[in-house]
Amino acid sequence: MGDVQHFGLFKDCLARRILSRQDYTPADSTESDLDDFVTFLATESWSALPQSIREVTYDTKDSLPEIDTLLLDSTPASFSDTLTAYGLSEDAESALHFLKRTIEVYVSDASAPPPVWSSTRTTECEICERQVPLTYHHLIPRATHAKVLKRKWHSESMLNSVAWICRPCHNVVHSVARGEDLAQNYYTVELLLAREDIQKWRRYAAKQRYGVRRG
Repeated sequence: MGDVQHFGLFKDCLARRILSRQDYTPADSTESDLDDFVTFLATESWSALPQSIREVTYDTKDSLPEIDTLLLDSTPASFSDTLTAYGLSEDAESALHFLKRTIEVYVSDASAPPPVWSSTRTTECEICERQVPLTYHHLIPRATHAKVLKRKWHSESMLNSVAWICRPCHNVVHSVARGEDLAQNYYTVELLLAREDIQKWRRYAAKQRYGVRRG
């Protein structure tokens, strides 16, 4: 999860907290109004969060400071002023309390344990998008796990990440990149799909009918 994803998650947590408040009832508000409102509040407060919280993961959650001990002194006055103006807080102190409770939810969501690989199964190949029999591809090849941990390329919680792809796509992935290259540079489906050769294969494979032999 990158910084953009973390910020997006924080923004969503802030939106959920705002919507849970019965005193937030702006007249004639729309989804766009709410998005603008939450984006402003999230942007104003995000930089005040310690870096360890902004970048929290399942592997780092135990090293975080207690949320209630956070000073958050650098939170702009515009954050508390806006919450107060909309009736979501009484003063600066209650605004920071509101923020801390939001941070608690954000940390919980951002540091959730990775899913069991079997629960990520899709109905379509994640590369060619055909509905065909699937195999699971270890995005970080098992033969590289010891080196991955020793060199700290990835955290242990990522080692069992898999992609559900058909056998032809699986074979292609292993033909264009090998063990350590896959582990270091192509450890997500998105990274694989960024390769030009995989894109060419994807366009070709998407047109093929499974089980039909041509020529």
